[in-house]
Amino acid sequence: MESRGVKSVIKPEEHTSGGLEQVIRKEEEQRAQYLAKKLKLKYINLLTFPVESDAVALLEEEDAKEGKLAVIQKRGKKLAVAAYDPGLAGAERVLRQLKSDGGFTCDVYVASETSLEKAWDFYKTITAARKLKKHIAGKVEVDPVRLAEHQQNIKSIAELGEYLLKIPPAQTSDVVEAIVAGAIKTSASDVHFEAEETHMRLRYRIDGLLQDVVYFPLTSYPLILSRIKLLSGLKINIRDMAQDGRFTITIGQGVNIEVRTSILPGPYGENIVMRVLNPKSIASSLEQLGLRKEMYELVSRELQRTNGMILTTGPTGSGKTTSLYAFVKKVNTKDTKIITIEDPIEYHLEGIEQTQVSPDRGYTFATGLRAIIRQDPDVILVGEIRDYETAEIAMHSALTGHLVFATLHTNDAAGAIPRLINMGVNPVVIAPALNLVIAQRLVRKICAQCAKKVPISEELLARLKEEFKNVSSTIEMPKLDASLNVAEPVGCEACNQTGFKGRTGIFEAFVIDDEMEKFILQAPTVSDIKELAAQRGMMTMRQDGMLKIVEGVTTLEEVARVIG
Repeated sequence: MESRGVKSVIKPEEHTSGGLEQVIRKEEEQRAQYLAKKLKLKYINLLTFPVESDAVALLEEEDAKEGKLAVIQKRGKKLAVAAYDPGLAGAERVLRQLKSDGGFTCDVYVASETSLEKAWDFYKTITAARKLKKHIAGKVEVDPVRLAEHQQNIKSIAELGEYLLKIPPAQTSDVVEAIVAGAIKTSASDVHFEAEETHMRLRYRIDGLLQDVVYFPLTSYPLILSRIKLLSGLKINIRDMAQDGRFTITIGQGVNIEVRTSILPGPYGENIVMRVLNPKSIASSLEQLGLRKEMYELVSRELQRTNGMILTTGPTGSGKTTSLYAFVKKVNTKDTKIITIEDPIEYHLEGIEQTQVSPDRGYTFATGLRAIIRQDPDVILVGEIRDYETAEIAMHSALTGHLVFATLHTNDAAGAIPRLINMGVNPVVIAPALNLVIAQRLVRKICAQCAKKVPISEELLARLKEEFKNVSSTIEMPKLDASLNVAEPVGCEACNQTGFKGRTGIFEAFVIDDEMEKFILQAPTVSDIKELAAQRGMMTMRQDGMLKIVEGVTTLEEVARVIG
């Protein structure tokens, strides 16, 4: 009998209390169901419904609690609103306000008070987030003074990590603000939050390579994750599926930085990648792309034409968009109409009409291109040729009096022709439509502040001579001998001890002249096109990279990393 007494761990009053709570909860939900039926409305249980944080944020907490309701979902101008009793004076006032001031239509549901408290819990995150920003339609206004204060404490990646760990975890807004400030300060293109077994790893992608910043304890991560979800307009309570969002950072003086957020569930939690689209990083002019003299003159000449296509090729992250934007800036005059179609619009260009595809709504590159042609443009930029229909329309646009800039995913310039043919485009269309095909990659530049000049090694000299032995005589080449000095990376505070700062392009290109046009009609292979292009003076990307080694811009290891 004694053993039975010891076995009872839960006190009788605790057991009774738990049962009583369940009874009350059941009665609460039954009351809500009864009222919904009486008012001929739908009942909703928010404990199982994915409430949207950006929808909750449409109402001030005081108004929501006074009216005993919450906005739980937003689809354009249509809202889903859960209410304890829609007939309450406070609820009626809020619903009228949503309709009159916001122009919203509201689908009203009846919910229990316990259910509503789940939605109201979002105000804890929303209120804290408003200390960081003013959240209006995906825009985040960061105080330039605060941003400058953060950046003064960040002189290197190592110092950023130390600085972030000094901020109390509860001050999540300051942590996120400092991470954003660090990304802008270091010119990071992406910010990675990676949930691992014992910690959260923060990394920046700088000049194409990932660099560790700091490791946060996993206990701090949920607050950071919720804050970023809120800023990006994502669902905080959804943790088992991928989500994509975006927000804009406004840092004064008309400077807007777009941030695209991608969240992916993993074994130890959700992983975040924030793509930081800083306008300064794509402000390159044609002169700043890294084109050698002959290549610059070639591109400049082709940009003066009024019709035909310039095709830029390369993998993701090779700088194709930057090049196309530089082309657009070069041809943008007050008497020229330029329209772009992109996926997505990465940077907003002044004086240019830009449109973004939306496949979910049936607005693809192909349908967008058809519409653009009816807008009487002089120049069209196609963000990417992905399929036969887009390629066909773009080619025909180039044949009917438009100058078309487009990108294509291929390994090299020669591969563009077979790729288009494989898509189904007739060589008879390709040959006269194309003016110029360019391929490119990005290599890191040796930091100018700490670079060290050293005599060229015999091995590198022999390698360079071998690479350049078949270069066309029309290309101006430096003298290659033992007296040549090359640059060597060292590492300093300015380049985060990497020895590299910034990137430049390495290129190859060939013009579609009469001979190449006739050759394309035969549907040639990649190797055949390479051979003819080389005979006609094309310098390959590898050779262009080697030339930049001679000029002290980059290193052999860097060219090998990028080209292979």
